Amino acid sequence: MPDQKPPQEPAPPAAPATPQHPFPIIGIGASAGGLEAFEHFFANVPADCAMAFVLVPHLDPDHASILSDILQRSSALPVTEAVDGMKVSPGHVYVIPPNRDMRIAGGALRLSEPDRPRGQRMPIDSFLRSLAADQGVHAAGIILSGTGTDGTLGLRAIDGAGGIALIQDPSTAKYDGMPTSAIRAGYATHVLPVEKMPQVLLGGPTTRLMLDAAASRASALASASSGNALTKILLLLRSGTGHDFSLYKKSTVARRIARRMSQHDIEDEHVYARYLKEHPAEQRELFRALLINVTSMFRDPDAFEALKREVLAPLLGKKTAEDAVVRVWIAGCASGEEAYSIAILLRELMDESSRTVKVQIYATDLDEDAIAVARAGIYPPNIAADVSPERMHRFFVKDGSSYRVKKEIREMIVFAVQNVIKDPPFTRLDLLSCRNLMIYLEPELQHRMLLAFHYALVPDGVLFLSPSETIGNQTELFAPLNRKWRLYTACNKTAAALALRTSNLPWTAIAGAPPRERGELAGVATSFAELTRSLLLQTFSPPSVMTDLRGDILFVHGDTGRYLRPAPGQATLNAVGMARPGLQIELLAAIHSADQGTSVLEREVAIQTNGEPHPIRFSVRRLADPETGQSYLLISFHEQQMATTTVEAASKRRGRAEPSTGIADQRRIEVLERDLAYTREKLQATIEEQQAANEELKAANEEMQSTNEELQSTNEELETSKEELQSVNEELLTVNAELQAKVEQLADIQNDMKNLLDYVGAAVVFLDSDLKIRRFTRDAARIYRLVPADVGRPLADIKSDLEGGDLLSETRTVLDTLVACEREVRTVGGASYLARIQPYRTLDNLIEGVVLSFTDITQRIAAEARVQAARKLAEAIVDTVREPLVVLDDDLRVVSASRSFFKVFGVTPVDTTGRLLYELGDRQWDIPVLRDLLQKVLPKDRSFDDYVVEHDFPGLGHMRMQLSARRIVGDTIQTRFILLAIQPLPAMGT
Repeated sequence: MPDQKPPQEPAPPAAPATPQHPFPIIGIGASAGGLEAFEHFFANVPADCAMAFVLVPHLDPDHASILSDILQRSSALPVTEAVDGMKVSPGHVYVIPPNRDMRIAGGALRLSEPDRPRGQRMPIDSFLRSLAADQGVHAAGIILSGTGTDGTLGLRAIDGAGGIALIQDPSTAKYDGMPTSAIRAGYATHVLPVEKMPQVLLGGPTTRLMLDAAASRASALASASSGNALTKILLLLRSGTGHDFSLYKKSTVARRIARRMSQHDIEDEHVYARYLKEHPAEQRELFRALLINVTSMFRDPDAFEALKREVLAPLLGKKTAEDAVVRVWIAGCASGEEAYSIAILLRELMDESSRTVKVQIYATDLDEDAIAVARAGIYPPNIAADVSPERMHRFFVKDGSSYRVKKEIREMIVFAVQNVIKDPPFTRLDLLSCRNLMIYLEPELQHRMLLAFHYALVPDGVLFLSPSETIGNQTELFAPLNRKWRLYTACNKTAAALALRTSNLPWTAIAGAPPRERGELAGVATSFAELTRSLLLQTFSPPSVMTDLRGDILFVHGDTGRYLRPAPGQATLNAVGMARPGLQIELLAAIHSADQGTSVLEREVAIQTNGEPHPIRFSVRRLADPETGQSYLLISFHEQQMATTTVEAASKRRGRAEPSTGIADQRRIEVLERDLAYTREKLQATIEEQQAANEELKAANEEMQSTNEELQSTNEELETSKEELQSVNEELLTVNAELQAKVEQLADIQNDMKNLLDYVGAAVVFLDSDLKIRRFTRDAARIYRLVPADVGRPLADIKSDLEGGDLLSETRTVLDTLVACEREVRTVGGASYLARIQPYRTLDNLIEGVVLSFTDITQRIAAEARVQAARKLAEAIVDTVREPLVVLDDDLRVVSASRSFFKVFGVTPVDTTGRLLYELGDRQWDIPVLRDLLQKVLPKDRSFDDYVVEHDFPGLGHMRMQLSARRIVGDTIQTRFILLAIQPLPAMGT
């Protein structure tokens, strides 16, 4: 049974707009070089994609992003910059705004201002973790080009929630830092070029895995056909790894097996079972996949605050005895973040109370790789998102690009590989933390684990679970301390002992004694061993001191007062300085020999005690610490039993060798004694000088240590600055890529505008507010004698080919009044142009100059001249015709009339042209028969000839006329006229 920390299972997210048809939400993170990767990705995403994409690049917080506009050119999906509260919909792309953190909750994007300084933000991790908690198996994470490690912890959360993780192949990324970090962490479902990612998402078992609910997959695996396959897979896993997953929740097992099947493109469980049997390496990979390694520092911060306030603070207050120990067990510690979090809380409480209590923290897990990471205590910079800056500075040190837990915290914890179900638990615990493990176990196994946890705790010990876990029906064993954050105290130890005997836990089957009794016997045996060791040391070991290689005393065993005593002057713990007279020289020489690797054994000396010589023996041995490798010296003292003193023995020896001593010999002895005394004094002075020099070196060493600490502090500040500069560099690379894309886009627009202006045939001159030339088109050189070097010169300095001078006065007027004007102009070469002068307006509606445009109207002027000449010719021809002629329009309004018409009927052109035919004169032409005839000519395309009309005209009398009418079609379809010819006839009878 695995003992690995799974992720916290969140409450079901808010129902999306279409809960019966869930859709995958893909979180994509990138940094430097990410723009190009984004473009390649969305260039391969079809418009009918039923997924939503949320982009989280590293953006410059002080620069407005144009990423949405740039990506819209390569994306068939609509690209939108995210807004707080925006609901995520399929078939859309959302981009994080600059200087914002983004999370997702209930299918909606939530934006907030960053709470961490620049360089310490991990926006990709933050969003992917919230995506995993909100969407579960419908979440996917993609890591593209970038530097650093942002996104690695986010993919761990995606993996733990059952989603999939795609990582860009580092060989195809501009910057491989982020992809490499995620791959090394082991959370990649697929590693492939970015162009192939949409194909993986849209087709194949990966997408079906995201769209299938875990329950349906579990139901399929438990069916009659595939249930045997699942059993076979679990049996193969147990035989290959030694761990039984049969009591793991079927939904979790099924989801993890399905993910492994998708990575091998295997659809059938029986086929995968055969593949598992034939490939032992796949058994190990599946075993690792079932060990859900998801955790973080201070996960659920409010829960850890409650733990600190309601459990740890009172616990330390109760530990008043000198030998009191706080015992803590973190079961399923994964990579150790939770264990270090609890150790930091205990260290903070001890610092606040100025008390030091012995702490034993045991952190265990089934995953050997995770335990190796925990033992190293080195974590990526992403942990800064979960640890406050104060704690980062207090409990972590910079180690390259990572953070290492300080030694004082690391030494509080013992990490070990353990199976919480098969192996015996730690006992006499004050706190047991097991968070997000039981939610993946069947109820039977949860019950057995709770019994084991209760057995491990002392009375009133505390059990710490995750918000997704409960004690179930074990209310007689645990009393709630904080229901919200799942803190329980152990009670009713008698009932627990009875239940434990029938729990069938492997470690309870110990022959001869119940578990508790066996533990007590082991404790008694340990006491006997300690008592025996203590008596032997006190009885048989000589007085000794442990020193470093310089002779500074580190530990004293036994009574050493007869050999060492405090020296006069400044206090010191150096063995040579504390040695009694007669011992210093020999001891100094022995320490020097031992430092060179030669131990000194049983050396005899005579020390001065109360003015009398006293013979002793001492030994100096060099020892090495097996753990740290550091060397020490052990100095032992032995009493030397002699029948007579050394002086008496020497006198007797001299007496036997020299029966008599002459005066000369006596004087020589005195001289030698004086020389010896002088030498001793000199040696003593040398020793004192050496000691003074050692003190000075010690002071210098302390100063060097202080300087080293300052340099280390400076180095940490430089590392922080380096991180900030690295972050700024990544953001600048992103901005540079955006601006480069914008420059390319503007270059394309400029090329389009140049070709448009060149081939549209318009001459355009752009002037600034000082009427200086900003730019001009190619055709403008035919009006003004312009060359490219004239840009920036005043237009007044340029000679034009216009007749009657230039247009400077009109240009100044337009600039002052902002009223556009038009004017026809002519060049000395005979070309005619329509000159338009308009204000130059920016996108912000600001006036920054004027625009002169010239449209060639030479052909139009010539055509108008030809039309005018033709018209005059036609009018002359009409005027030569003797019979009256009238031209009418659609409304029977007079367009023109011949000279004979005006003469015969006595009217003028002013009274005739432009008026209705029926209104001429005193309505003498309002003849019903004529009106009826004319109204039939235009719509029916008819004509009539030689129609005789008689009518009385005022002033002219009774007239008899012969009328003919015909429709005339003009240049356009809308222009239609009627030509009415009138021929006066003689009256009847004449």
